Amino acid sequence: MRFTSLVIELIRARPRLIVWIAVLLQAAMWLFVALVFYRSPPGTLATLLAFGREYQVGTDLGPPLPVWLADIAYRAAGGHMFGVYVLAELCEIATFITLYYLSRAVVGSQQAVLAVLLTMTVLAFSSSALDFGPLVLARPLWALLLLHSWQIIGQRRGNAWFAWSIEAGLLLLTTPSAIFLLLLLVVFALSTVGGRRTLLALDPLFALIVVAVLALPYAAWLMRAETLVLPTLPAVTDLNARAVHAAWLLGGLVLGAAAIPALTFLNTGLFAGKGEEPPIIYRPPVEPLARNFVYFFALAPALGAVLISGLLGLDSVVGGAGVVLVMSGLAVVVAAGDLIAMRRARMLRMVWAAAVVAPAVGVVLAVLLLPWTGTGEIATSMPARAISDFFDESFARRTNHRLRAVAGETQLASLIALHSGRPHLFVDADPARTPWMNQTKFAETGGVVVWRASDTAGTPPPDILKRFPGIVPEVPRAFEWLVTGRQQLLRIGWAIVRPKGT
Repeated sequence: MRFTSLVIELIRARPRLIVWIAVLLQAAMWLFVALVFYRSPPGTLATLLAFGREYQVGTDLGPPLPVWLADIAYRAAGGHMFGVYVLAELCEIATFITLYYLSRAVVGSQQAVLAVLLTMTVLAFSSSALDFGPLVLARPLWALLLLHSWQIIGQRRGNAWFAWSIEAGLLLLTTPSAIFLLLLLVVFALSTVGGRRTLLALDPLFALIVVAVLALPYAAWLMRAETLVLPTLPAVTDLNARAVHAAWLLGGLVLGAAAIPALTFLNTGLFAGKGEEPPIIYRPPVEPLARNFVYFFALAPALGAVLISGLLGLDSVVGGAGVVLVMSGLAVVVAAGDLIAMRRARMLRMVWAAAVVAPAVGVVLAVLLLPWTGTGEIATSMPARAISDFFDESFARRTNHRLRAVAGETQLASLIALHSGRPHLFVDADPARTPWMNQTKFAETGGVVVWRASDTAGTPPPDILKRFPGIVPEVPRAFEWLVTGRQQLLRIGWAIVRPKGT
C-alpha cells in the first residue's frame, strides 16, 4: 500500500486552504518577531511616519499613498507600530493570494500552490517583511495588475478593465517605478495578437481616463516641484563600472531566489528512493499565450530593472526585488511540465520551511548576539517609546508648552516624532525636505534639537551648532538598548529651543 503524505493530499484536495495556512503562518511569525524583538521601527519607517503626519501630496520619499496609509494604520492602532506592521503583512498576504489566483488561471489549483510556496522563499530573502513603504505596497498592486492583465488579454474578460485602471492609478501613487512596470504591460500587449485587439477597443481609453484622474494630483505636484527631469546618462568612461554594478545587482537577485533552484535540484531523480513511486501534482496543459505571459513577466521586469539601475548607478533595482521577482515561482512551475513528481516530500518540506523561517531567525539572532560582539548597532533595538516620552515630557516641564517640533539628527528626531503628540519633524540639514517647517517657524514654536553625544558634556556637532547657534546643550541622556551587551549605552545630546514669548 502506497503512503502519501497529508500535505500532498491537501494540495490535491484543498489547495486554497494550504495557501492560506502557509501565508498566515508566515505573517504571524513576522508579527511575533516585531512585537517581541523590535523596540523601534526598522529602516526608514519612522521617517516615513513623520512625513505621513503632514499629508503632503508629494515628498522626496516619492508618491504619497504609502506615506498616507502608514499614518492611517499608525493612528488606527492608537499610536502603536503594531498597526503599521499589520499593514505590511496584509500587503504580503494580498500579494500571495493574488498570485495564487493568477497561477490557478494558468496552471490549475494544485500547481498554483507550488508556485506560491516557491515565491514565498524568494520574497523571504529578497525583500523586507515589516519595513512598510513603497516597495512593500507595490507588491500586491503589481500582482493585482498582472492578474487583471491576464484576465483582459488571455481570458478576454472586459469587466476587468475597471479594476485594472484603479490598480494602475494606485501604483502610480505608490512608486516612481510604476511607469516602467506599466510600460512592460503595454509592450507585452502590443507583442500579442490578442493584446493588440484589446487595445483597439474603447475600454483602454476609459481606463486611461481613470488612471489620469487618480494620478493627476501627484503629477501636478511633480510639475510644481520641478522634479520631472531626465536622468543623467553616464559618461563613456563610466560604462565599465556601471556594467560591473549591474552584474552585482543581478547577482543579488539570483541570490535572493537561490531557494528555488535548491528545491528544484532536491526534487530531481538523484534523490529518489529505490522503487519509490512519488506522488504527482497534475495540471491541465498550459496554452502558449499563458506560457509567454509568465516567462515575459518573470524575466523582463528583473532584467529591465537591473539594466536601468546599473545604467543610472542606483543602489538597488528599480521597483524592488520583491516586485520584479514575484513571478519567478510561477515561471519555474510552468517550465516543470504538466506532471510534477514530489520526490522526498518530507525533505522538501524541511528545506522550504528553513528558507521561509531563516530570515526571521536571522533577525532574532542579530538582535540577541550582535550587541555582544560590540561591532555595530541594531537600529530596531533603540527604545523608541522611552526616547520620545523623555523629550516630550522634558520640553513640557521646561516650557509649559506641548512639544511642537523636533530637529537635529533625522533618525533620532523621527523616533521622537512618533510620540502621541506627534511633533513635526524638521530636517534642518535640508529644509526643502520638510516644507511644513523652516528655521523661522521652528524658532516660533520652539522644539528639541537632538544628536548623538560624543562626550559627557553633550557638545553639539559643528553642523548643528552652525544651524542653531544659540542653543545651550543639556546633560546627555543615556538609554539602554534592548540588549546592551558590550556596546555603549545610547547617549543622546539635546537642547531646547524655547517658543517665542516664553
